[in-house]
Amino acid sequence: MALFTACLAAFAMLVAVAEPPAQPSSEVRALWVARTSLTSPEAVSEMVSAARDAGFNTLLVQVRGRGDAYFSDGLEPRAVTLSRQPESFDPLALTLKLAHARKIRVHAWVNVGLVASAASLPESRDHVVYRHPEWLMVPRVLARDMALLDPHSLLYLEKRARWVRAQSGDAEGLYLSPIPAGAADRTSMVIADLLTRYAVDGLHLDYVRYPNDEFDYSRESLLAFRESVLESLQGSERAEHESAAGADLTAWPRKFPQRWGDYRRERLTQLVLRVRDSVRARRPGALLSAAVYPDAEEAARARLQDWSGWLRNRLLDVLCPMAYATDSSEFTKQMGAVRSAAGDSPVWAGIGAYRLSTAQTIENIRTARRLGAAGIVLFSYDSLAGSPGGSGYLSKVGRETFGR
Repeated sequence: MALFTACLAAFAMLVAVAEPPAQPSSEVRALWVARTSLTSPEAVSEMVSAARDAGFNTLLVQVRGRGDAYFSDGLEPRAVTLSRQPESFDPLALTLKLAHARKIRVHAWVNVGLVASAASLPESRDHVVYRHPEWLMVPRVLARDMALLDPHSLLYLEKRARWVRAQSGDAEGLYLSPIPAGAADRTSMVIADLLTRYAVDGLHLDYVRYPNDEFDYSRESLLAFRESVLESLQGSERAEHESAAGADLTAWPRKFPQRWGDYRRERLTQLVLRVRDSVRARRPGALLSAAVYPDAEEAARARLQDWSGWLRNRLLDVLCPMAYATDSSEFTKQMGAVRSAAGDSPVWAGIGAYRLSTAQTIENIRTARRLGAAGIVLFSYDSLAGSPGGSGYLSKVGRETFGR
């Protein structure tokens, strides 16, 4: 076992060179692979083999889960769950090595906004939540209280995390805002570094959104919004608004609600644009995709995720709607609406297989094909492989839909 582990780790160091990407069939047959399947060479090897045996040709591998790195020498702390492995173990590099050898394409799955769990804050003091807590999104209800605290005080972070724990239905954890320039720079640099050093076939963005419309009311973001408004005002009008708002930064979103929504959407869109340009410059030919809420209007309004605009402006190559409905008619409705909104842009149907029987997943795959999807992505390898009969689940899907 020790020899096996050492050999796999050694192979991982060889893939920083740009290998020719494996060519998939015309239909993308993908699995979302969460970071829990990247914690050892054996787990990575088992995952790639299971995907190959079931007929999948693409893996979306989560290499940035909570502002950490499941690859070597990144700009963010190495994931804590890799602490028992030698430093030479590089999960992304090994996945690339093993998958490309089997003609399976690998996309680096990156959580953009969500950078920490509120249940257990990061261990490393180099983590972004400690280095730049002022970049974390703040809900409207905490805006005034948080504005009075020093962001670098322990109380600031504890108060922010405590609120998320109490409101877990509103936010999965701590989010990095796309509004402060430094925060956007950091996210862009992390992604650029990954693209430069690894021969990935694509980049997959997740949590590229706000938790909901009640975010982001951090002091940094409110100051930036105020300045954007003031730049458009002249003379007496400018003085009038400044006088009325006083020191209350939350007055600006109240005064200009439509503009506030547009501003937050635009700042997120600007980040996606920067990522798109980075992919084009550093990894030509790689695909840029994003996991999105399937209802375009709801995504833009409630999550400030304007994916229909991203597609119109060619910021994405592929759209991955998270159509996780358990009812087949609702899935059909979701995918039909997405295909209509996406126009000629490719769509990979995101299927919540973890909530479905094999028969339901197979039916949804066939529905997605009928509606013109360019591929399917199952969520997720981990939830299926880790459940009783999990390997049988993937094998049956492969036999019934991929002809395995």
